[in-house]
Amino acid sequence: MLRDGLIWVGNKEDGTNICLLPQMANRHGLIAGATGTGKTVTLKVLAETFSDLGVPVFLADVKGDLAGMAEPGKDSEDMQARIARFGLADAGFGYKKYPVTFWDVYGEKGIQLRTTITEMGPLLLARILDLNELQTDILSIAFKIADDNGLLMYDTKDIKAVLNYISSNRSELEQEYGKMSPASIAAILRAIVALEIAGGDRFFGEPGLDIQDLFTQGQGGRGMINILDSETLINNGTLYSTFLLWLLSELFETLPEVGDMDKPKMVFFFDEAHLLFKGASKNLLDKIEQVVKLVRSKGVGVYFCTQNPRDIPDGVLAQLGNKIQHALHAYTPTEQKAVRAAADSFRSNPEFNTYDAIMALGVGEAIVSVLDDDGVPTIAQRVSILPPQSKMGAIDDGTRDSLIRKSALYGRYAEAVDPDSAYEFLERRGLEEEAEKAKAAEEAAAAKEKAREEAAAAKAAEKEEAAKKNQYKKAAKSVGSSAAGTIGREVGKAVGSQFGSFGKTLGGNLGASLGRGILSTLFKL
Repeated sequence: MLRDGLIWVGNKEDGTNICLLPQMANRHGLIAGATGTGKTVTLKVLAETFSDLGVPVFLADVKGDLAGMAEPGKDSEDMQARIARFGLADAGFGYKKYPVTFWDVYGEKGIQLRTTITEMGPLLLARILDLNELQTDILSIAFKIADDNGLLMYDTKDIKAVLNYISSNRSELEQEYGKMSPASIAAILRAIVALEIAGGDRFFGEPGLDIQDLFTQGQGGRGMINILDSETLINNGTLYSTFLLWLLSELFETLPEVGDMDKPKMVFFFDEAHLLFKGASKNLLDKIEQVVKLVRSKGVGVYFCTQNPRDIPDGVLAQLGNKIQHALHAYTPTEQKAVRAAADSFRSNPEFNTYDAIMALGVGEAIVSVLDDDGVPTIAQRVSILPPQSKMGAIDDGTRDSLIRKSALYGRYAEAVDPDSAYEFLERRGLEEEAEKAKAAEEAAAAKEKAREEAAAAKAAEKEEAAKKNQYKKAAKSVGSSAAGTIGREVGKAVGSQFGSFGKTLGGNLGASLGRGILSTLFKL
């Protein structure tokens, strides 16, 4: 609730109001505590108040109970007791619903939320795919090759097409981009296929989320509460945390510098924050710390919700100025050390021992420290957190579906589109190359066939010429043989006539035979 323009968090035992200053809300915060101690209620109270301030909110609904913010709260004896305890009736407390937009990476319980492979970038995509350092480097090279060749990557089939292109042209590309192991490329492809099987491919594509659509307002100028349904998404902790980090990074990279403001432009709640840091590489941790440090100047406040402050790296924890610590339990020396560390992060209050107080807090109670006007953390206060004004718990599917379809953003993101990108470009290039190869093969076959035909024609002509020559020789031989025989016969007769008629006959026969023999020998030569 708002109290005199301040974000009313709760009351001390003596009734003193504990409030968060709107101008200090973008200095980030922490909501921590064991399961069942009231973190979700605290998150709802803050989100409602930011909305009342006109500040848009983005939060993840891990258990499905934050969806109740779309409906007014219900009265009960417990609520009446709390209203009386906090004096809420005089402060204008009333049950009411809040403007809500439901989002869902899978498009089932909210408006389809997408981004592109290019917008995600190699570092965050490598984390989703659980790649090792070498594979991450190769994925970064793939992004570089795609960029150098004007290959737009929107969805998973685009990045697979680029990787297959690299694999097929590795020897040429390695001269400029360095060695790329086929085994590593194959491992990346397998990881992408596994992501597709798990449904993660629905997150990549067009139309991608326009960050400005998160900054809308509802009726009465209240800030829109953007709820990401994460009941299914949380089963893939890496995808869940990487998506929220991407969204936070997009806010950082897209929004202009605004410096200090009277109130934040947006407040971002990161539930189950330990998943963000679990298994994160040094490069990723450095990126997270950088974003958290600098996004404040863009007017965005980030509130991490987790069970134990030790889940947050020191470099990030140091940036969280507003702290709400619910109860922690310590049954082992290690747990006691964690509680001690949580207690030591607060400025001590002489009225109580912070360590003992954290261990003794009841449900709905918390140790709170906020930033004052000078940005200095106040001393620890033991506070009872206000009740929310909206419904506690989930909503039915019919109400959810109705709210989704009534949203002005539903039509913009409901239907996926598949623009011309790397997959289509490389497919066309492949078809063109295949067509060129087919044409070259066809031309080569035609040339070979023509050469064969020309050779056959030449051989036929040669054979025909030889046949003609042979026929001519036979004719010439026949004529010559007859002539030679006749001549030889006459010569033989003339010679043989000197020996009488017998000699004439014998000479004629011998002369004819000799003439034909000589001519035959000449033709053979």
